[in-house]
Amino acid sequence: MHSAATAAIFWGTSWSNSSFVSDKVSGMDAFYGGFGKSHYAGTSDEYTDATGAVTSTVPYLGHFVDPGVSLNHAPQVSDIVGEVCSVLTSNGAAPVSNGFYMVYTDRSRGGHQYCAWHSYGSCGGVQIQVAFSFNLDGDAGCDPVDTQTGHSQGLAAIANVSAHELSEARTDPELNAWYDAGGAENGDKCAWTFNVPYVTFANRSIWKLQGEWSNAAYDSQTGYPNRSGQKGCLDGR
Repeated sequence: MHSAATAAIFWGTSWSNSSFVSDKVSGMDAFYGGFGKSHYAGTSDEYTDATGAVTSTVPYLGHFVDPGVSLNHAPQVSDIVGEVCSVLTSNGAAPVSNGFYMVYTDRSRGGHQYCAWHSYGSCGGVQIQVAFSFNLDGDAGCDPVDTQTGHSQGLAAIANVSAHELSEARTDPELNAWYDAGGAENGDKCAWTFNVPYVTFANRSIWKLQGEWSNAAYDSQTGYPNRSGQKGCLDGR
């Protein structure tokens, strides 16, 4: 994706509860509002296709709240595409082809072996990129253990997985672009590795985020090591 316009959708009855919301909605507004043009976003700018390169142009379209009952099971791609289309339609917003729409449910992940995912689909004849995250409050398996930024644990967790999914969507939007021989995308290759206590975004907000894979850094051995010891991870510090 040469550029990506982002939007957040908070889905579920709990998003009407201020104690559940805490700092998560305002925090993710700050996250997406500062991601574009940040050095962290720039870690993915080396990726190209025949028509150009990924860029750090990542504007934020804002957030939507759907206080309806969210699914009580792990959603399929069609469920999330349908939710995105429904929310956009009900708010009079048109889908954009370079859109990245991430849906945050109020449901915990239970026994599922992932925190979040990204994919793509069609909304009103427009291809869009979508992503999904469980509610990660108190979820040790998806917790970056942020002790520096002052964010709540729940916000820190969804911010970290959002950085992972957004970076993968920018470099592999249709799940057929960049991934390694084992099928790992650039976020997967550096998942759960943290080189610095936090990174600073363009709006000066700070976040504890995993690194993202760089072929150039690996080739020059200037990145920090992932869990396999490969020195190709960058954090944009």
